[in-house]
This record gives sequence, structure tokens and C-alpha cells, in this order.
Amino acid sequence: MSSVYLRDGSAMSSIGLGCWKISKSDAADAVYNAIKIGYRHFDSACDYGNEREVGLGISRAISEGIVIRSDLWITSKIWMTYHAKEHVESALKRSLEDLKLDYLDLWLIHFPISLEFIPFEKRYPPGWIYQPDSENPTMIYDNVPLFETFQAMRALSGPTSRVRHCGVCNFTTALLADLYRACERVKIEPPEVLQVEMHPYLVQETLLRFCKNYKIGVTAFSPLGAGSYIEINMAKQTDSALLNPIICAISDRLKASSAQVVLAWHIKRGVSAIPKSSKPSRLEENLAAISIADRLTDEDVRIISGLDEHRRFNDPGVFTKGMNSFCPIFD
Repeated sequence: MSSVYLRDGSAMSSIGLGCWKISKSDAADAVYNAIKIGYRHFDSACDYGNEREVGLGISRAISEGIVIRSDLWITSKIWMTYHAKEHVESALKRSLEDLKLDYLDLWLIHFPISLEFIPFEKRYPPGWIYQPDSENPTMIYDNVPLFETFQAMRALSGPTSRVRHCGVCNFTTALLADLYRACERVKIEPPEVLQVEMHPYLVQETLLRFCKNYKIGVTAFSPLGAGSYIEINMAKQTDSALLNPIICAISDRLKASSAQVVLAWHIKRGVSAIPKSSKPSRLEENLAAISIADRLTDEDVRIISGLDEHRRFNDPGVFTKGMNSFCPIFD
């Protein structure tokens, strides 16, 4: 299995299953089937609203002896409403309870945004809006520095702790550098993984180079591009990189699907990718991209990278306008 290696030598599989937007009704079977097919890396989050179902799929595979817990790499994320240090541990406990796990392999700050705390009993997952039923629903920010959140997460992490590795999502190079240096100043382990949107139309070359320099592993969410956003009217079918003639030509030459070519491109760049699917045939196809990577040439990688349009689909500065809010995190 191809892997991305972290600073301490731990291996995170290059292809995982992203659980965002897998329905509750499909999630348990999707995870179970993925494990049977050979997946060992699963990406979940409180905000996805399906961690209990993901946990059922994991538990079933373990109970049937298909895998043992240590075979798996399970990632989850702390939501923006739990950033204050007094809420961090309870957020971890809730994700572990839902996933039916004793520990997470990786725990990430989901967004570099702190929102007003919402108790579990009021709403879970809490979402972006503080009072969705109010006359003018909006986001309410909390005054919590990102370092406070990360330091509290680090206090719960260690080789035999409930969290084995910590990282961040949706950070820019400047935010990542600031957090990295703050950690070094007080002598705690800096972020080990950055998860960001990355695909042939959003190549993120500078960010990837930065992470390699600082020995930070990189995971690409939405690694195939527009697909997950078309169904929620945040992209059009014509935005799909899988239809790009250059990628299609490479896929024809390699006798592979366009999705396999794009996933192989991620692998060749040293990035782990977490495409989402609940269909066994598509799960098999995506995992098989590992064998395609060896046949993808350096020139292929260069050509695909040249398709960059700086096209971001998941941008809070855009979609939070529909929440009566302005919440940019990217320039």
C-alpha cells in the first residue's frame, strides 16, 4: 500500500475514503465494504453528521476479523464551536464515542475559524449558524486563538493516547507557519498533517512545497475536483477536471479512468487523497489508482499540474454569504 510518511515515520495510506456527504443510510456499508476491498485510511468529522454510522462500519469489519484496529488510520476533526480549551476534550470524547474507538490516528482543526460554543444537547453537529431558526440566522464568532485550540489538542495526544497525531485543515501557508512557530516556541509538536482542497484545477504548489520543507504530511480533500459540489449547486458539470481533454488523453494511453489518473497524480506528488464514494465498484477503481501511479511519468505530472486555474470550490468567503455572514479565510 502506497503511503505518506509523517515526521515520526508513521504511515498514512495514500488513498483513503472521504466520508463527507456519504449519507447516514449508506455510511456503515460504505466503510465496511471499503475495508473489505482493502481501504485502511478513513477521513471523518463531527460536522459530517455520520460518525456513528462510520463507527458501525468499522466495528463490523473488526468484529468479523477482516482487520484489527491497528490496521486502520482513522481521522476526525474538531468543529469550530469547540475551539475554546475547555471544550476540546469533550469534543474528542464525542467523536470517539460515535466512532466506537479508543483513539484517533489523526485529529485536525477543521477550519481556522472559532465560533460561539453550542452544547451537544442543543444541536449536534452544530453547523455554521448559531441560531438557524432565528429571523436573521448568522454565524457568531468566538474570541479563541487557533494556538489555544491546537495546544489543548496536543495535551490529549501522544503515542499511546486517545489522539496519536494532530494537524489542521484549510490553513494557508501564513497561518500554518505562525502555528508551527508558536508550537516550537513552547516546545510542543507542531502540526503533522495539513488537509486542504487540492485537485488539477487547484494545484497548491507553494503550499505543498512549504509542507514538504517543514515535514508536514498533506491530504487532499475533493481530490477529483468539482464532483462533490455539482450536486449542491456549487459547481457545474463543465467544471470537472475529469472531463479535461488532457487528462482524458493520459487515461486513454494508460487504459485507466480519468479519476485513476488524477489520484495517481496526487500520489506522485507525495499527497494522500480521500475521494468519496459509497459504490463498491468506484471504491475498487479509486484504490486501484495506486498501481497506476507507477506508470504516470514525470511529464504527465507536469502537464496535469499545468492545468491549474486556482479554482477553489470550498471557500467560506463565498458560501457563508448565504448565512448572512462574511467569513473569508483565503485571499
